[in-house]
Amino acid sequence: MAGTAGTPGTPRVLRAMNDRAALDLLLEHGPLSRTRIGKLTGLSKPTASQLLARLEAAGLVLATGTTEGRPGPGAQLYEVNPAAGHAAGLDVTPQRILAAVADITGRTVGRHELPTPGRRTGTPVVQQVTDALDGAVKAAGLARGDIHRLVIGTPGAFDPTTGRLRYASHLPGWHSPTLLDELAAALPMPFEYENDVNLVALAEQRLGAARGHADFVLLWNQEGLGAALVLGGRLHRGWTGGAGEVGFLPVPGTPLVRQVTKANSGGYQALAGSQAVPRLARDLGIEDIPPGPYTEAAAELVARAAQAGDDAHRHLLQTYATRLATGLASLVSVLDPELVVLSGASLTSGGEPLRALVQAELEELAASRPRLVVGDVREHPVLRGALESALKTTRDEVFDTSR
Repeated sequence: MAGTAGTPGTPRVLRAMNDRAALDLLLEHGPLSRTRIGKLTGLSKPTASQLLARLEAAGLVLATGTTEGRPGPGAQLYEVNPAAGHAAGLDVTPQRILAAVADITGRTVGRHELPTPGRRTGTPVVQQVTDALDGAVKAAGLARGDIHRLVIGTPGAFDPTTGRLRYASHLPGWHSPTLLDELAAALPMPFEYENDVNLVALAEQRLGAARGHADFVLLWNQEGLGAALVLGGRLHRGWTGGAGEVGFLPVPGTPLVRQVTKANSGGYQALAGSQAVPRLARDLGIEDIPPGPYTEAAAELVARAAQAGDDAHRHLLQTYATRLATGLASLVSVLDPELVVLSGASLTSGGEPLRALVQAELEELAASRPRLVVGDVREHPVLRGALESALKTTRDEVFDTSR
């Protein structure tokens, strides 16, 4: 019936739309005055005043300071109330779970790292998750019940048809078909799960190098080699959640790998994954191979090669770029993306020199010529993506003033 609350165009819905527009502006620009909010939204001063009073009464905005440096009394400034809601994210690897809590503005207010040393731990996965979350919640000075939503990022993907984690045999304890039900029973807040590389793409789309781009590929190279596919502004996950598992791609330059899921590797991973970089350096006669995990060694070797002027290091960077472009050529030939974002320590450590070499090689190997850029989100990008994903839904729920 016309005029019923919730019908498009009714005063309640219009108010809710204006409220959300103002809240989004405050998130984007920081503290704003009533006059500035009115200009940015197109609302009159009286309407903007009513809007701010309504949001302040609802606990969604706070009055904070005044404008300075102008003649006359300063105008009152308003900002989103950080305590209006909180969200959490988890970044899961075989070695550790990194957990964080963010307030509604996106500011991280608590973080905790829980070591999980592979098969040596006897702690059930559900307890690992709750322990990591509780550590971050405690660091934020909050309780579990204060968290509106949790997003968990893992390697591989949970198959929506079976509920089991696939493409990540190196993540022990996470493959039970009842794990998601067990987590739902143990967690007091709604939670979602997402592939770790997909979360990096979300972080780059909202905060980094892919802002404003609706079609892009993110190539990730750190513990494993993977990709995220964003088509028409949305993540493409595939039928079993395995879209972007490019480490399994057969590529020239390496033996054909069969039973790839048992090996948890494939041709592209063997050719251009992080573990291939120290081997390539040795083959080229580079003797000073950094000790420690291959991911850290690869990042340091690539960083050195991008800066060094000797033949061996130049050859290392060029060969690595050719290997990366070999797999990328298949991706861009099928998807024809607008942009390719290079992310993960084994790519970002090469900076502009590596990017330029991969771009040049790709232009020779593929008919499609997307622009390549280096990712901007460098500090815990999986965790940042998990928080951004959780915050999006949390804001939709908390900022809904139409109810």
